Order: sequence, then C-alpha cells, then structure tokens
Amino acid sequence: MNTQNPRNTCHTRPPKPYNRGMLFLKLGGSLITDKTKENTPRIEVLTRLAREIRTALDTLATPLLIGHGSGSFGHTAARKYGTRQGVRTAQDWRGMAEVSVAAARLNRLVADALHEAGVPVISVLPSASVVCRDGLIQHMDLTLIQAALAHGLVPLVMGDVALDTVRGGTIVSTEEVFAYLMRHTPAQRILLAGETEGVYAHYAPDAPGPIVAHITPDDWAALQSGVGGSRGADVTGGMAGKVRDMLGLVQHHPHMQVQIFSGLKPGTLGEVLGGSAAGTRISADEAPI
Repeated sequence: MNTQNPRNTCHTRPPKPYNRGMLFLKLGGSLITDKTKENTPRIEVLTRLAREIRTALDTLATPLLIGHGSGSFGHTAARKYGTRQGVRTAQDWRGMAEVSVAAARLNRLVADALHEAGVPVISVLPSASVVCRDGLIQHMDLTLIQAALAHGLVPLVMGDVALDTVRGGTIVSTEEVFAYLMRHTPAQRILLAGETEGVYAHYAPDAPGPIVAHITPDDWAALQSGVGGSRGADVTGGMAGKVRDMLGLVQHHPHMQVQIFSGLKPGTLGEVLGGSAAGTRISADEAPI
C-alpha cells in the first residue's frame, strides 16, 4: 500500500484532552444529500468537505467531533412512518427499522469520505445506546466518544432512531445529540454547515431576505415568524427548529456560540473551522466571543 497517498493514510494526532475549547461540526442533510430526491447523496460535495476537514486538522488547536443530518435518507423514511411522534404498532417498529437502516447507510458514506480524505474518523451510532423520555434524551453511552477524543480520533455521530420510554421509539436530531454531549463534553463552538448562507431575516424560496449576522434569545421573538422551515423532507423542524434549539443551548451554556453557514462554496468550511465569521452567529448575548 502506498503510505504517501493521503486517501489511504489516516491523519493521526497526539492525544488531547477534550475540553471547553473543542468544536462540534454538523454536516447538514441539506448539504450532503439532495433532500428532494429519496436516498440521494451529493458525493462530490461530501468528498470536498471531507478534504477541507482533513486540511483544517493540521492547524486546528482543539478536538473535533462531527455529526451529520439524515437528509433524503432517514428523513424520508421517518416522515413516511411518523417515527418522530412514536413507535407503537408492529408496522411502526418495522418503520423504525427502515429509518435506522437508511440513516446508517448515509453514515457509512460520510465515514468513508472522511476516511478516504485521511480523517481518523470513528462512527458512534446514537441508536446503539440512546434512551429518550417523551422525545428528550435521558441517556447516551459516551465511553467510545470520550476514548476516541482522548486518543486523537474524530467521533462521528448523526441524527438517528432511539428507544423512548413514553413513545416506544422516536428520532433524535444531530442538534439534540450535540445538546446532550454538551452536558459531558462541552464545546466552545458548534458549527452547522448547510446549503443556505445563514439565517434569513425573511425566507422565501425565490427571494430570501438578508442574512441575519447575529441572533440572541432577545432577538428571536421578532425574527421567528420570518425564519423558514426546510426544503424537502425534514421531521426535526427545519431552520426555525434549528435556531430555536440552538438558542436554548446557548442560554444553558453561555460560554459557547453557534455558527450557521453554507458549505456549498468551496473553502468556506475550512475558513469557518479556522475562525471565519461567515454566516449567522448565535450566542447568549451581544458580546463577542
């Protein structure tokens, strides 16, 4: 094997302790799949993003954890069976299994792209250990994630199905997994890469309004009516749900900030990992971080 070929050689780093300065990065389902076509990945986009992540690792001073959305894979099946709302009948359970397989199929594509780019990635499927109560995560086994971070690996999580003590089963979004991880593995920044350049003040498919540079909890009442949902299948709330969830997170963790930006333009993801202020920043107050 040619060990000089970066496509065949994982980038390794000395072990670093996970800490408040680490980064959570989400590759949105709208970015890495075509959400209007069932089970359709954007392979070229995914390959490029993986290479940008690999390049950024050379200078990134903090540990990195990556998550990804389900896009036209898990969301399409989940909407068909209503899995988010609950799993009770035999058909519901078969539907949950279908959602799980679809989400895992996309996870394999993401993991393969990162591995081929030289990122030392290891997949951690939430469905293997997450238990919810009425849609809220109560437990997730973090042993593998913590060990991976301690040894310089990059954990890869995703939106996934989960057992639920009230609903039988449900779906947890990547942002909800991030929120649970924040209780145990705090991050300084959460980066949400999608296909839109940020949060639009007034969203319309053909004529979106200007990008809002900064959002705080005090701003949300005036903005929420204009913030749109999602193009294509999305059972977890679209952009409005994403912003709402992230505002709740920064209120609980005022030391951290969230950044929503587009990963469609080549180079932007690498720039944001390096500290660029592209897109929309969400924080607990107006003070810069």
